[in-house]
Amino acid sequence: MFTPSRLIDQIDKHISLLPFDETPCGLYEPIRYVMRLGGKRIRPVLMLMAYNLYQDSVEEILDPAIGLEIYHNFTLLHDDLMDRADKRRGKDTVHRVWGENTAILSGDAMLILAYRYIAMAPAEHLKEMLDVFTRAALEVCEGQQYDLEFESRIQVSEEEYENMIRLKTAVLLAAGLYMGTLLGGGSRQDAGRMYDFGIYTGIAFQLKDDLLDVYGDPEVFGKNIGGDIVCNKKTYLLIKALEKADSFQRETLLYWMQKECDPKLKIEAVTQLYNELQVRKLCEERIDALYQEAISCLEKVAVASERKEELRRVVQQLMYREL
Repeated sequence: MFTPSRLIDQIDKHISLLPFDETPCGLYEPIRYVMRLGGKRIRPVLMLMAYNLYQDSVEEILDPAIGLEIYHNFTLLHDDLMDRADKRRGKDTVHRVWGENTAILSGDAMLILAYRYIAMAPAEHLKEMLDVFTRAALEVCEGQQYDLEFESRIQVSEEEYENMIRLKTAVLLAAGLYMGTLLGGGSRQDAGRMYDFGIYTGIAFQLKDDLLDVYGDPEVFGKNIGGDIVCNKKTYLLIKALEKADSFQRETLLYWMQKECDPKLKIEAVTQLYNELQVRKLCEERIDALYQEAISCLEKVAVASERKEELRRVVQQLMYREL
């Protein structure tokens, strides 16, 4: 079975060979920049690992797996622009380097390129792969819209938030696992179980991101710490803090959410409230519960247990990572 690190090497090598040096270079250079920033490559890795449950080689589906990664990076490029983020994976974001208009246009080109590579799936599965990808791609946009709408709301429920991150983050992971399973020769029933495995994994992955945005090491995390607090993003931590706060703590939280001030002061004040309310522990407990649900789905997949060991290991690392 392939390890994630070995698959990442194959993915990165494949990406390095893609023709992102076409003209006009003002369109393609930002794409090349984004795609070669590296990253965990979670979506293509999981798709290839699902395929590897049934097939010993993954070469045949490298192109559609790369299509998932191109689409994911397209969403990050536009996310960074909407969030006015300065850093991504420790490097300047595209709109900071090339400007907002180029970020929009290069992102649009990445969406088209994603479809080009997804369409390289084996012909007998092509329509279903495009259908699954299209549904997931649209759901990601739905999740992003919910995320934008939540920014103007004070109160967002835990259920609403988890639905938003299911759409914005989890469905693309789940789609890759579903696609990899079917392309590898697995049954639709097992593809559905792998899809659910991806949903639980994706939600937990985002909750871990929420946690690291407040409590992570910026040198390791690759992003400025506290960005979600500065932008008043409705993360799991903020939602649980507002839910648990007494009247004084809630008033203090709302004060910092509505106040224009030094970002450092705001981050320190809100983090202190999070500590008082012990929302870090609540977030960690929810991540653990989602992990157990994910593993339960994986165990039901009709493949020899030893062939699933690498997937168990990678999902555990995602849940409990420090970056």
